[in-house]
Amino acid sequence: MQLRIALLNASHGNSDTPRNFRRELDADLVEFDVSSGSLPDSFRYDAAVVTGSRASVYWDEPWIAPLKRWTRQAIDRDMPFLGVCYGHQLLADVIGGTVEGMDDYELGYRTVTHRGGGLFEGIDTDFTVFTTHSDTVTDLPPEATLTAENDRGIHGFQCGDVFGVQFHPEYDMETAERVTDGKRDQLPDDRIDRVLGGIDEETYDAACGAKTLFENFTAYVRERRAERSEADRTDGNERDGGSEPVGESAGAV
Repeated sequence: MQLRIALLNASHGNSDTPRNFRRELDADLVEFDVSSGSLPDSFRYDAAVVTGSRASVYWDEPWIAPLKRWTRQAIDRDMPFLGVCYGHQLLADVIGGTVEGMDDYELGYRTVTHRGGGLFEGIDTDFTVFTTHSDTVTDLPPEATLTAENDRGIHGFQCGDVFGVQFHPEYDMETAERVTDGKRDQLPDDRIDRVLGGIDEETYDAACGAKTLFENFTAYVRERRAERSEADRTDGNERDGGSEPVGESAGAV
């Protein structure tokens, strides 16, 4: 049976985002435009993925607090999560970590080092990824494990069924170019041009190695689903992954 995953799209309507995640994730993705206030009305999903965003998790935007509440409730129901960039920061924030602004953007293809296993099984220890962020997780949540980092800080963590990565493994070259060019109002043209010059087939091919983490995540989710099904059979109960409606607490602003 195909996995059913909630795609919590925080990209403010950017069409690249669902296209990229649908290409990379072998699952039935049910998309919610969370930056417009759309959230699932139940927890009947095998997992959830939180995307990148131009927002900061500490902004006082009307959609952010409800997203955090739904995410917290889903995590409490043992739903596996993958967060990318903003999603990574949001998950860290929700489960007790700290997110702060950086002194500068990290932008372009960069080298990140992982600590083995988990999402990074089969990926070179030092691997190439595309980065674009000016916020970062400065303190991990309690009980979380650091899984990846570089000279700019934390690039990955795991806490139980919750996984976060700061970089963008889902990006294709078109997205990397568009996002970089869109930073001209925030960064000098010469820096933007240097980053654009580094977006080429060779570097993109190297960065594709990180896409293995999507396969690793879905494999993990399938294993967790199988474990729940076995527990249901053993207990003689029908597990409902939190099938009750969310209720007012998740949707209220």
